[in-house]
Amino acid sequence: MEKLVRGVKAFQDEEFTEYRGLFQQLALVQTPETLFITCSDSRIDPSLITHSKPGDLFIMRNAGNIVPPYGTSGEGEGATIEYAVAALGVKDIVICGHSRCGAMGGLLHPEHLKSLPAVRAWLGHAESTRRIIQKHYSDLTPEQMLTACVEENVLVQLNHLRTHPEVAARLVTGEIRIHGWLYEIESGEVYAYEPKEAQFVPLADATLDPLVDRARQRRAPRHGGTEPLK
Repeated sequence: MEKLVRGVKAFQDEEFTEYRGLFQQLALVQTPETLFITCSDSRIDPSLITHSKPGDLFIMRNAGNIVPPYGTSGEGEGATIEYAVAALGVKDIVICGHSRCGAMGGLLHPEHLKSLPAVRAWLGHAESTRRIIQKHYSDLTPEQMLTACVEENVLVQLNHLRTHPEVAARLVTGEIRIHGWLYEIESGEVYAYEPKEAQFVPLADATLDPLVDRARQRRAPRHGGTEPLK
């Protein structure tokens, strides 16, 4: 706790002073252009990864970067998405998974979740991901399977995102774009789902075209590690 207190003091003395004018503006109104949905994992810092300033990102975080389908038990997530789109008018939504995701490890190994019933229930929103991995990736190594799970889960959650009315209405008119990203902790690399190739590619090589529904080509993931929930 002492570390956090020292950090607050340093923020007030340094960063806040540097951005005082920006914070005064943000005190009156926020106009983020992007809703950034990612995992609660402590190793992920959306603002750091994207080099964003306060006010740039409207951030939603939970275990496994999950978007429950509209009308299910994810009222908090649904409210956040609705507010970002309808009230704040964000133009882009990013769902960003990450390497070595403990939530995805737990999804693949539900036996590790016996003492975590709330987590197990929450991961039910990624059941489609688990079944996709079982059906199409059973021949991979555990490390490759976890990476595939992280990637496929981003695509599953993007499909869930499309069920939210405010998102669906704006996708039709082109008022909003949705993107699937993967952050690799060990390298700092960010990959984006490329619709034309139906694959994740380095962000620098991605076209950032709007995502459309099309079959993804199965392939062995790059690499990854297993970190099931304990």
